[in-house]
Amino acid sequence: MFIYIFSIALIVASNVIYNIAQKSTPQNANPFAALLVTYLTAIIITLLAFAFNRSGKGFIQSFEELNWTSIVLGIAIVGLELGFLLAYRAGWNISVGSLVANILLALVLIPVGILIYHEGFNYYKIAGAVFCIAGLVLINKM
Repeated sequence: MFIYIFSIALIVASNVIYNIAQKSTPQNANPFAALLVTYLTAIIITLLAFAFNRSGKGFIQSFEELNWTSIVLGIAIVGLELGFLLAYRAGWNISVGSLVANILLALVLIPVGILIYHEGFNYYKIAGAVFCIAGLVLINKM
């Protein structure tokens, strides 16, 4: 149960820090320089964490079980980072930009969950999705 709650708390806390950092990135900074420093920092932290991970496998052996997903995830992360940076530079408010993006993400993932992962989708979830759509309409009213 700890990991169940901790994982979501970590996501929320990290997303708060993430969005504050993205919104605070200097407007005139080269976005790719910012991404490079971001990923170098992530590499250093990951290497340090890797050193303390006791999986019983060596460094090289740990990579043998990987597949295409790590590469595609890297591509997606660059798109995510660049997208948020550009959205904030385009004028999205921190209180609305992330909310709109995450609601749209949730709506797009509904058919993915149903069609690819065979997840159930009942009337309560349909009602929740309708409320999300209504929320998007209300949030974007000027």
